[in-house]
Amino acid sequence: MASKAPAPRQQKHLAVLIDADNASAAIVEGLFEEIAKYGLASVKRIYGDWTQPNLGGWKQVLLDYSIQPMQQFAYTKGKNATDSSLIIDAMDLLYTRRFDGFCLVSSDSDFTRLAARIREEGLEVIGFGEQKTPKPFVTACDKFIYTELLRDDAEPAELEASASTPAVVTVPAAATGGKPAAQPAPAKVKPQKVPVDFIAKVIDDNSDEDGWCALGLLGNGISKLRSDFDSRLYGHKKLSDLIKAQNARFELQERGATATGGKSLYARNRKPAK
Repeated sequence: MASKAPAPRQQKHLAVLIDADNASAAIVEGLFEEIAKYGLASVKRIYGDWTQPNLGGWKQVLLDYSIQPMQQFAYTKGKNATDSSLIIDAMDLLYTRRFDGFCLVSSDSDFTRLAARIREEGLEVIGFGEQKTPKPFVTACDKFIYTELLRDDAEPAELEASASTPAVVTVPAAATGGKPAAQPAPAKVKPQKVPVDFIAKVIDDNSDEDGWCALGLLGNGISKLRSDFDSRLYGHKKLSDLIKAQNARFELQERGATATGGKSLYARNRKPAK
């Protein structure tokens, strides 16, 4: 009697690897809330030299978020052994075939080849880093999310350039009851102009004969071309809100209920007035 094939998993299993030297503890809550949108964080590891005082902010939250600290001493001054340790662990986890994707949290371009290598195996790579992250690492990921968006006070309608003096946020206290540590908050997201011409082209490339493009198809098409596209960068929580706000260029249409009870959304470029 033939054995039954294993049932498909209900959600993606993700390995979360954090470069403590290139990520602020101030974004930890927003980080895992964002990761939860993509799947289950089955492995959560953070890499750094925990004997150094600069990682004090992360020490406060490791237990609260069940993150496993990976100790890596610096072998010599000026060289980053942490990156090598993270890359080696990532490859070990990759070859277990237990994961559907990886979340790489760093603003360091040294992980560009790692992201590309994981994608070569058919797994999804979601990058998290500051806006200063070099473009090669950003484009090497399937999706890249700027960590400035993950701050509690980074409301989409109020995104602005960072002030010259960084704000200070309070990192949650450790489970041991220690006092919360004040940490410099990441800079706020710099305001960006909506790339309407780019969106219009993606709509044209994916539309039906009447010019309508399903919003889900539009979002996928945008992500394939720009891994760091995020409607929150332009002051909107969702892509539908962004399209609706650009009323002069786009039309948004609701159609009948879907199988899940919601409504399908479609976008279309407005025809230029004659």
